[in-house]
Amino acid sequence: MSAIEDLVTELAKLPGIGRKTAQRLTFYLLKQPAETATRLAEAIRTVRARVRACGECGTLTDEDPCAICRDPRRDASLLCVVEEASDVTAIERAGRFRGRYHVLGGRLSPLEGVGPEALHLDRLMERVANGGGAALREVIIATNPSMEGEVTATYLQQLLKPTGVRVTRIARGIPVGGDLEYADGVTIAQALLARRDMADSDRPEGT
Repeated sequence: MSAIEDLVTELAKLPGIGRKTAQRLTFYLLKQPAETATRLAEAIRTVRARVRACGECGTLTDEDPCAICRDPRRDASLLCVVEEASDVTAIERAGRFRGRYHVLGGRLSPLEGVGPEALHLDRLMERVANGGGAALREVIIATNPSMEGEVTATYLQQLLKPTGVRVTRIARGIPVGGDLEYADGVTIAQALLARRDMADSDRPEGT
């Protein structure tokens, strides 16, 4: 395999990058000064070497704890639970939420063999119990509005119910089947503002 073909193949493995786009990117890089490719390669090596999960909330960071967890201005009584670290970035982009986060590291998907043990639920329950040094008054479930996200939200509601903490679900401003990562800031802000308490009637049929 030629060097060009090898790079095209690797780029095509990235999400949202088809083979034609990978080819365009490859030839674009070949037209740039050598320093451009060197900086890109170094940036990739650096992010792989330095970025890790925050020991407090689970988001990706090059500092532990992350900037959000270290910020004393954040409201520790509000905890927003999301599926992935990219969802934290999406909500922060909206600029309306001033609480803290908990990243599950995925979502329940029985068909794919992803059960509760694969998510960071023990740490979540520990944080709810301890409150991070403050009285936790609300947990906002901000899983994606997909079938798996709804199942995960229902599971979390049942898991958190005995703790007595208020559990809310972000409103349906996010389109069903969509991902927080690709939603615009206004939509996310409205969904957070219109969150509601979760009830047993919210459980998907058959669960």
